[in-house]
This record gives sequence, structure tokens and C-alpha cells, in this order.
Amino acid sequence: MTTTTSPFPSDPPVVLDRREGPFGEVVLRRHGDLLQIIANGTFLMDTSDGRSERLLVDAARDALGAECEGPHVLIGGLGVGFSLAHAAADPFWGRITVVEREPAIIRWHREGPLRELSARALADPRTEIVEADLVRHVHTAAERYDALCLDIDNGPDWTVTEDNGSLYSPAGLSACKSLLNPGGVLAVWSAQPSGDFEETLWNAGFRGVRTEEIPVVRGVPDVVHLAVRAA
Repeated sequence: MTTTTSPFPSDPPVVLDRREGPFGEVVLRRHGDLLQIIANGTFLMDTSDGRSERLLVDAARDALGAECEGPHVLIGGLGVGFSLAHAAADPFWGRITVVEREPAIIRWHREGPLRELSARALADPRTEIVEADLVRHVHTAAERYDALCLDIDNGPDWTVTEDNGSLYSPAGLSACKSLLNPGGVLAVWSAQPSGDFEETLWNAGFRGVRTEEIPVVRGVPDVVHLAVRAA
């Protein structure tokens, strides 16, 4: 979930829609040319860049390797749609499943202002949108995936809601590992590196644990934590 934005226009933002969802208030607003998503008064993301979201998907693809044929990727969090659009533009992926818990965000993509970013990806026959809480989904899904690209928080140490913290716990990571096919890749976006999270990944039985930096315009780099389920 990227928090790095371009300089805002001088005009105040305009609220396009405001919804009460299962996890509180969600707002879509326009600020100049940017579309922004705000949850419970906290800025989540906007349409200013998308570099981090694209590199999250690419990091998982590169970790899988070209020999993996028609892999199935799960993208955790629809957001403004950058990760989905980037995955759908890549013929490498055989199936693309996006898990999003906020019905308002899904609606904004299907029939609202965010449709301009995701319409082509949503029309792709490889794409499936699942309205569900990702934390619950990793414990209950019957499907198995080759890659999990998770971007629902600002990182393992900075979650949007308290309940999300369990996803990065030993039990949550064990569920993620069980959801992956042998040799599958877990990729987790974060606003900052976390040595403790790397150690938890190792202890959960993942292999090839590493952290890749994503340069940003200002401040410390974003990162993607990568880990592989043993074949």
C-alpha cells in the first residue's frame, strides 16, 4: 500500500463518494488529477505513481522464474488498481485473483471513477475479483496459488486495522505458506524494511527470504519482502 504521493494541488480535495463499509468509513476523493482513497480518516493510496504496486508483482514474477508456466497469482488488496492492471498486462500470469474486503472499492472500479484504470484488466478472462477479508481468505480458501502479492497495509509493522496484524504472525504466515503451491512465492509490500518480519518468515518455514528496495522520490525506499515455499 503505497503512501508516497506527488505534491498536492493547491485546490482542496473534492469528495466523490463516501461509504460505510464492514470495516468503517471509506472515501473516494479527487485532488487535482489524483484520485485518493481514505479509510477511517487515514490516507491509504492515490493514483500519483503506482511504481511500488507494479514492482510488487514483478518481484513475485521474477522470483518464480520463466520456467513457471501459467502461474496463478493472488493480489491482496485492489486499491486503485495498479497491481491488477500491471499483472493483466503481462501474459506471464495464467490466472489473476484479487481479494478486496471493501465493497465500495470494488464498485468504484466496476462502475465508478477508478474504472478508467482497471476496466481492461477487469474484462480480462484471467481476472477474478473476490470480495472477502484477506486475513480470513488465507485461512479458508480451497484454491492454491503460485504467488501471493500482499498490499493491504503499510507493512507488517504498520497495519491499517488491528486485525490485519495476525496476517504477519507465525500463524498467518503458516496459512500463507499452505496456500502456496510448492516453489510458490510470497511478496509483501512495506513502507520500510522489517528485520523482525524476515525472521518470522524464516521461522514459518519459508526459504529464500530477502528484501528488495523500491526507490521513491523522497524519503527512505519502500521495500518488498520476498519468501519462497520449499518445493
